Amino acid sequence: MTDNIIQMDASRIAELVANRELSPVEVMKAHLDRIAEVNPKVNAIVTMADGALDAAKKAEAAVKSDARLGPLHGVPFTVKDGIDTAGVLTQRGSPIFKGRVPDTDATVVARLKAAGAILIAKTNPPEFSYSIETDNFLTGQTNNPWNLDYTPGGSSGGESAAIAAGMSPLGVGSDLSISLRGPAAHTGVVGFKATHGRLPMTGHWPRVPRRFWHIGPMARSVRDVALAYSLMAGPDGAD
Repeated sequence: MTDNIIQMDASRIAELVANRELSPVEVMKAHLDRIAEVNPKVNAIVTMADGALDAAKKAEAAVKSDARLGPLHGVPFTVKDGIDTAGVLTQRGSPIFKGRVPDTDATVVARLKAAGAILIAKTNPPEFSYSIETDNFLTGQTNNPWNLDYTPGGSSGGESAAIAAGMSPLGVGSDLSISLRGPAAHTGVVGFKATHGRLPMTGHWPRVPRRFWHIGPMARSVRDVALAYSLMAGPDGAD
């Protein structure tokens, strides 16, 4: 069953959870096991989110109590480490920011959580997200899960590698010139560079030159990317 879960897209997971055919705890454990199995070779995940399993248990309780469920209820997701996550290391791929822990979530992260998704981990970027490969002096090199001698691209290479390897069904990356689309192409997943201004950049770093940056979703299916985009889009009054 674990193999089946990690091959599902986020939409299918959410559907099965909502129909009580799959437990959020089962889903989370399957992805945690997958990370433990393959991440030492791929190095896509750089920080685990404390409390992910507890959050999955709460999500399961909500299903059992017939609570109203969000469109991504119980679905794990990962976030590029240049995007803030409250209480979880966000080191931006740089020794300069080693140990940095934000107090608040980036807007796009908060919106996915509000839809019921559960943060499971942060993924590796190049330093400051400025490279077409994913390597830095703090958390090292990310490898392409299809061939460990190859690159997954950059700067959202950790995100694309995690999704391609079954460690996450859904993720958030960012793009300056090719940083979502290149890694997606290198690893066989879907990455979407949204029109600038559609997804708030609040909580993304670097801030300058912000007018050239784009946040976007990554997943293994177009429908997942479309769903995540619809949930993250819209002004936040701060960006």
